Amino acid sequence: MKIKKAIDRIPGGLMLVPLLLGACVHTFAPGAGKYFGSFTNGLISGTVPILAVWFFCMGATIDLRATGTVLRKSGTLLVTKMLVAWVATIIAAHFIPIDGIKSGVFAGLSVLAITTSMDMTNGGLYAAVMQQYGSREEAGAFVLMSVESGPLVSMLILGATGVAFFEPRLFVGAVLPFLVGFTLGNLDGDLRELFGRCVHPLIPFFGFALGNGIDLHVIVTSGLPGIILGLGVIVVTGIPLIFADRWIAGGNGAAGLAASSTAGAAVANPAIIGEMIPRFKPLVPAATAMVATACLVTAILVPILTALWVRRYRARHGVEETQANETVRPIGERDVHA
Repeated sequence: MKIKKAIDRIPGGLMLVPLLLGACVHTFAPGAGKYFGSFTNGLISGTVPILAVWFFCMGATIDLRATGTVLRKSGTLLVTKMLVAWVATIIAAHFIPIDGIKSGVFAGLSVLAITTSMDMTNGGLYAAVMQQYGSREEAGAFVLMSVESGPLVSMLILGATGVAFFEPRLFVGAVLPFLVGFTLGNLDGDLRELFGRCVHPLIPFFGFALGNGIDLHVIVTSGLPGIILGLGVIVVTGIPLIFADRWIAGGNGAAGLAASSTAGAAVANPAIIGEMIPRFKPLVPAATAMVATACLVTAILVPILTALWVRRYRARHGVEETQANETVRPIGERDVHA
């Protein structure tokens, strides 16, 4: 059976498919982890430790000697995404109560949900889409997107906008695994290669663990706000990212549109932040469901929209499909790290 090939045909499938499987387990057999215990329970409930290892390995993959083109493109997308999420948080904080919206069509929507859905790009989805529709440099631009991984950026944005206050030690704890991995990877190329091999294999594991924190029934009950949030992520972050890609990074806008998604790892951020800030705990279930829905919505729509954008661009500029495809080949680990 060609299971992996089937999964690879789905944009971001390496993360999305295990996430959905985990959500099914949590929905239809919520006590499975405790029933089996031991290692099985570890896989089901091990979101934080698995993400910690993945975060460490992602830090190790970032090479300071990466080509200027890759750094310019990835840096442009990273900074733009963070700035847009920061502005969106400031605006949302003026209109949405700190304890979220209680009734109406947008019931359950909170600043926490908005921030955590907008500040993290689905790096696996981006890489998969740009390997098909972009250049090697554009596909390799996900090398800095790992900076968004984990709750650090969400914490910085919520803290900078005055929505929440985090103790300095919590910031250090959130970024320390990444910094240690980054340091070791740049001190020793062999270590960078060793830990870099773990990045992709860990994705289905933390995807499955994240899915086990999602109840499909909650997604259904908060489906409309979550869908609207997902569409909002694409529009609110996508437009600035397209302009930044064209005007600063020198692209055609496709990379910016491909980065206008919600990362699967963002699903864990409301719960992690809720543990740090007790007043956010009541918001966690609805925020988690909405971020998960936004992840699914963007995972479905972003590849389609990017494909339409690229075809329109090529048609307007007279670029033949076969001609364009000849200049792009899937990137490997050696391509990402110059």
